[in-house]
Amino acid sequence: MRAPKIIDRADGACGDLVLRRAADHYEIIADGMFLMDTRAGQSERLLVRAAASRMPGGRVLIGGLGVGFSLREALSLPRVSEVVVVEREPAVIRWNHGPLGNADALTDPRTHCVEADLVAWLAATDTRFDALCLDIDNGPDWTLSPDNASLYSADGLALLARRRTPGGVLSIWSANASASFLSRLRSTFQHVEVLEVPVPRGEPDVVYLAT
Repeated sequence: MRAPKIIDRADGACGDLVLRRAADHYEIIADGMFLMDTRAGQSERLLVRAAASRMPGGRVLIGGLGVGFSLREALSLPRVSEVVVVEREPAVIRWNHGPLGNADALTDPRTHCVEADLVAWLAATDTRFDALCLDIDNGPDWTLSPDNASLYSADGLALLARRRTPGGVLSIWSANASASFLSRLRSTFQHVEVLEVPVPRGEPDVVYLAT
């Protein structure tokens, strides 16, 4: 098997960001740590689809553009009328416009892409959403930067609750289950669901849903 080929690299908020191609797929690496690739995407799509099926209206926030799975899923759903994507890495946005092949999704009239740190943006905005779908880390216990950890704290969850419309849904992606985070979710939200998605190796991906 050929070694992955580096397509581009950039200095990012979480260190050295690398886009590389492995056969027919792309991978994004940060400081030598694998972040995401274009191979599957089941759990990233579920993150949005499960939230959208429960949301009261059509306005969706996606935290983290990634390789575009969540954005494309949102745009495929009839109930979705507006998607705000918050992504802090300019290189990730540029790669989605280019080799990752998501320029059409980003220029869809329903899409508004914001280049910003999600934690700071949520604290500054007063916009509320029918669904907040967050995938900015490998999980609540495995964050890409120290600042992100605040989002999964009791105060961070209270902030997310305030950014929902009445009846709005919060969904959070994780590469593994976290008992401590689940306890905090249940202390903040009345209804919490845990959806697991099996992966070829290791623990299942997890989607937390809270209303």
